[in-house]
Amino acid sequence: MIDNEVKKPRVMLAAVDLGEYDAEQSLDELEELAQTAGAETVVRVIQKRPAFDSATCIGSGRLEEMAEICQREEIDQIIFDHELTATQIRNIEEVCGVHTIDRTMLILDIFAQRATTHEGRLQVEIAQHRYRLPRLAGMGVKLSRLGAGIGTRGPGETKLETDRRHIRARIATINQELKEIEKRREHQRARRKKDGVLICAIVGYTNVGKSTLLNTLTEADVLAENKLFATLETTSRAIELPDGRSVLLIDTVGLIRRLPHHLVEAFKSTLEEAANADVILHICDASSDNCEEQARVTLELLKELGCEGIPVVTAFNKCDKADLPDDITSDDVVKISAKEGTGIDNLLLAIQNALPQSAIRTRLLLPFDKAGLLSVIRIDGKVFSEEYTAEGIVVDALVDIKVFSKVDEYKIKQ
Repeated sequence: MIDNEVKKPRVMLAAVDLGEYDAEQSLDELEELAQTAGAETVVRVIQKRPAFDSATCIGSGRLEEMAEICQREEIDQIIFDHELTATQIRNIEEVCGVHTIDRTMLILDIFAQRATTHEGRLQVEIAQHRYRLPRLAGMGVKLSRLGAGIGTRGPGETKLETDRRHIRARIATINQELKEIEKRREHQRARRKKDGVLICAIVGYTNVGKSTLLNTLTEADVLAENKLFATLETTSRAIELPDGRSVLLIDTVGLIRRLPHHLVEAFKSTLEEAANADVILHICDASSDNCEEQARVTLELLKELGCEGIPVVTAFNKCDKADLPDDITSDDVVKISAKEGTGIDNLLLAIQNALPQSAIRTRLLLPFDKAGLLSVIRIDGKVFSEEYTAEGIVVDALVDIKVFSKVDEYKIKQ
């Protein structure tokens, strides 16, 4: 019998605590990221310091300890909870004899694993190139040899300069492709606006249940896993609100504290769906100990993207696993469980109330000589039922706000 089980890499997590944030909490999240990438965390190392060591990030004494642990525990990889320079990576690897990466490289690796669309793959690739470019100089002697080849580079150009030139050229090419995709996205947005389509962007920290909620509301069959960054591409699905209006739900990439700048830039076109929405649905994980901190990170990034002024509905998800006080709910705050399907009616009402009043659902009694108004209502509204009676046509309809003044006098008094 052959054992085909893939052995998970055994990793050590390392962090330098400068007192700027809770290092233990940040390492918890790093451990989740490592698990998502398919690694097994064996040991965690934290050192309190007033500043990073310029050569190795962590202190030389602690680095020697880490080298001993790596040998004893058969560690395959070290993951640092901070961005490292190429020189720091090289120095750490020389002491510990183990492949070393940082938090950004880990997140980029997860994104590369999970990107499925052409746009998603381009966004990940450009983020990887932007990360690599300033680090080429510290990646060792092998990149500073003179390169060989006819017609590929100028006289005396080093391998390092060639690599830089190739990366910059590839970044320029990807940028052009992404601009073309963004043009198409802008065209879609303009078309939706012209057609009066209402947009609800689902945002939130990674792994709070956004895709599960989209599946519950629309049966979208979107990948929903208990892993960080299960969704990278936007998914759009239409649902009907209690008042009869349709709204387009757009699922966006999950956010994370200290999200690398390269990734914010790369995925800005995806995240900007929120900036063009009529209402933002902010999902929070009520069962998480870091719920408040995660919500703050999300709201800060929304502010960066220019989402101020857009109504926000907050949904505390996973309430089947948390005990929240009843008075936490309000017109724009609801408690739900996307997995169990509870609280969904209240959520839809909250979205409905937060949206601008673009249409009104009403019952009308239209005289027979005004039957032509039914066609006017149908242009930008919706007729749910019509019944011909002796007095006229009884209509249950969703009437566009611009048309309502023409039919208001025929409204049936309750």
